[in-house]
Amino acid sequence: MPWIAYVVHFIAAACLTNGVPHFVSGVSGRPFRTPFVHLQGTNLSSPVTNVVWGWFNFLIAFLLFANIGPLYIGTPGDTIFVAAGSLVAGVLLARIFERDQP
Repeated sequence: MPWIAYVVHFIAAACLTNGVPHFVSGVSGRPFRTPFVHLQGTNLSSPVTNVVWGWFNFLIAFLLFANIGPLYIGTPGDTIFVAAGSLVAGVLLARIFERDQP
């Protein structure tokens, strides 16, 4: 598989990881931070905005996984890059979101 597919799978895993907290917060009815908070002039976005933003992240992840090289979970290269993408995104998001806690 070309190396670019591994990079894209890393990015797709990061998008998938980013979509989870937004989607879960949105369907739970809780406001949560999105990239659009500066446009709204608040610190948190509405639950509906979070559902849409989470779904958009899932869509991007799906399109990247489905269209850029085949994704074979279980093969060392794919598994390592997907796991690394999720781990890196998870740590970065945890550091960003911990600043929002009271």
